[in-house]
This record gives sequence, C-alpha cells and structure tokens, in this order.
Amino acid sequence: MSKIFIDTNILVYSLDQFEPEKRKKCRELLKTLTVDLRGVISTQVMQEFYVASTTKLGADVLIVKDILHSFERFETVIITPEIIKEAIDCSIINKLSFWDALIVTAAEGAKCEKLWSEDFSDGQVIRGVRIENPLIRGNFSNIL
Repeated sequence: MSKIFIDTNILVYSLDQFEPEKRKKCRELLKTLTVDLRGVISTQVMQEFYVASTTKLGADVLIVKDILHSFERFETVIITPEIIKEAIDCSIINKLSFWDALIVTAAEGAKCEKLWSEDFSDGQVIRGVRIENPLIRGNFSNIL
C-alpha cells in the first residue's frame, strides 16, 4: 500500500464550517488513511494546522490541541536541517515557495507516492511525488 502525504489544507478543511462539502470529503479521506495507516504528515503541517484552525477558522485552541493529538496515528516527518536544505534546492529548481518545497521534500523523505494538496497543480510530479488534489476529483476512491 502506498503512503500518502497530507498537506495542511486537507486537514484544515476537515474542520471548516464554511465549506461543508469540502469538510465532508476531507473527513472521509482522512478516515480512510487513518484506518489503513497510510497517512503521513510533518511537524510543519501540524504547526500550520494549529495556526490556520485557531486564527482563520476561530476554532478553540484546546479542541485543536486534541485534534493534533489524534494526528499521532499518522506517520510524522520531523523537519530536520537536512530536509530544510533539500527544500531550498527543491524551491530553486522547481520554482516553488520554500514552504511548498518543504512539504514536497518531507513527502519524498517519507517515501510517499502521493501528496494530497490543493496548493499545487493536480497531476504534477515533483521529486518523484505525484501531486493530487482530491477536492477536484469527482470520485476520490480512485486516488486511494
């Protein structure tokens, strides 16, 4: 079974009261990855999730902290100085923001075949990781 790296936006949409359709889709996707133990996140994603959920969505900090605890079911990539240096190279070569490049290099380092995000071009392959936007695909069962 292939591992799938989960970008912050997929996690944030799972809480978003203003986007009920995206919230429902993201919750289904995350549930599948949790059951199959194929989901991968990074410490960067956890930090971004906390900030976006509490500031943009106005979620209670203690609830978000509990949700972060539940993310421990996912494999977590700890951002190291080596990953940061690789992300700088990835950013330059692929003309990505540093933060997006950090996501890609974390996914690559965890040997993920796919990266779920809406921040990249769907179908794009960077450093051997295929980017998929599960929110624009009609039937997401084919991306699992």
